[in-house]
Amino acid sequence: MKIVELDMKLPYKGRGAVLARLYGRIRGRIRDIHFLPPNAEGVSEVRVEIVEDNPAGLLSELKKIIKNGKISFRILSET
Repeated sequence: MKIVELDMKLPYKGRGAVLARLYGRIRGRIRDIHFLPPNAEGVSEVRVEIVEDNPAGLLSELKKIIKNGKISFRILSET
């Protein structure tokens, strides 16, 4: 089990639809979530900490969901 931080930059207007699909995928494993306000270009940042066994597989699935944004991840700790 690894604790992974996902850092997503999403368009503010489409953020709700993407987060609803994302929540359906990672429900029950979320440790912490932070919503940052949009910048001048209308891009909002969302940081999510989750507990995951296979972060590379999760990242490939999330890239299919997030089409108009950017996603990055880093491993915070391994348990």
